[in-house]
This record gives sequence, C-alpha cells and structure tokens, in this order.
Amino acid sequence: MGVGRITVFGSSRVTPGEATYRDAMRLGRLLAQGGYTVCSGGYAGVMEAVSRGAAEAGGTVIGITVRAWAPRLQANPWVATEVAAPHLFERLMRLTESDAYIALEGGPGTLCEVALAWNLFQTESIPVRPLILVGSPWQHLIRCLETELRIEPRDLAFLQFAASVEEVLPLLPSQPAGHSKRPPT
Repeated sequence: MGVGRITVFGSSRVTPGEATYRDAMRLGRLLAQGGYTVCSGGYAGVMEAVSRGAAEAGGTVIGITVRAWAPRLQANPWVATEVAAPHLFERLMRLTESDAYIALEGGPGTLCEVALAWNLFQTESIPVRPLILVGSPWQHLIRCLETELRIEPRDLAFLQFAASVEEVLPLLPSQPAGHSKRPPT
C-alpha cells in the first residue's frame, strides 16, 4: 500500500480522445489502487484524466487551482477536494507539497512545474523525493538541457525516467517523503 500524496504534472490541452489522456487515466487508476492520494492542478487535460482515473478507482483526488482564474476556469468534476490558491506562485508551492511528482506530456506550465521541483531539490529547499518523467520526450529534453545548459551529473541524479505509466509505481516511495535521502554529490 502506498504512502502519501503524489502530484501529477501535465498539459491542460490534452483531450479525451488522445493516448496521453488514456495514459493519465490509467496512471490515476494505478495510483489510487496503490493507496496514494492524487494531486494535480485540478483543471482539464492530463489533470482531468488523472483525477478521473483515480476517482473512478475509488481514490482521493485533490486539485490545486487558482482563485483569480475562477471566472474563466473551473476545477474538473473528478476533484474531490479543491484547494484554491490565491495566485499562481502559491499554487506552484502547494503542488510541491507531495511525496513524489510525476510528469506526463505538457507544455511551458508542465516544464515550469518540473523545473521548480528539480530546483527545490538542488537548493535543498525541500527534501528530495521521486521526480519521475514519463515518456521519451522528457529524455530528449533533458539530454538537450544537459548539452546546452550547466547541468551536472549530480543534478541529473534527482530525475527518474519511466517509459510508460506502468513503470511509475515501483519508483514511488513506500514511506513519507521526509525520510528520503539526498543523492550523492
């Protein structure tokens, strides 16, 4: 049985007919069946799909939304607990209050969320937790960043990769995040 809350990052632009939506639903279902609470940004796309998969499997679903966006965006219907942050930066910080992070396909917002979690590990601002990037596009992107930016092997040690959502669960913690160890430097 899993422990704690898992935040899933991903595109709001993914639609129900797409493979990524189906993958996110499957991930939500797997997480719920593993006993994890699923957390996301609470809106459409990957966030909706992972919420739907978890809710349909009887899991707990948290959506971290932005109060200022309420006139134009509503939480998806599978969010059981909506936490309305006052602004985007508070939302980002609340999304990082989890025991692990999983990133599926996304755009600039997803990249921002991954980079934030990664940097919080680098700066020892939060305890190190699994940061799992799902799919080959993430591997290509990280290789590009490693080549073009100042990314060192110790920075890369904070990241884990999974080819599919089925490979994610074995990478998740079985104990609360505060007990994880920092990778060697």
